[in-house]
Amino acid sequence: MLHKATREGTDNVLADLGFDDAEDLSAKAMLAVKFNDLIETRGLNQTEVATLTGMTQPKISQLRRYKLQNISLERLMQALVSLDQQVEIIVRPARRAQEAGITVAA
Repeated sequence: MLHKATREGTDNVLADLGFDDAEDLSAKAMLAVKFNDLIETRGLNQTEVATLTGMTQPKISQLRRYKLQNISLERLMQALVSLDQQVEIIVRPARRAQEAGITVAA
């Protein structure tokens, strides 16, 4: 039986798949999950969300389907604030055992 060479993965599957903007996409995905959870919990439709956030309904539709290419991290954070969420950004030195990078906890 042939064995394929494997390599150790990281905590970021997008980086493991070779995406150049893996950290950015990962952060966007975490924020989009929270955004979509809030919409579902509140029972809002896309038109209502567009009114609350100041975004267009097509943009809300993209977010609902996790199409995140055309939306910035800043816009996602502003949308969460529009839904009464506190968004915090913390900057601190990286620990030696951990590389510098972006982490989002939602």
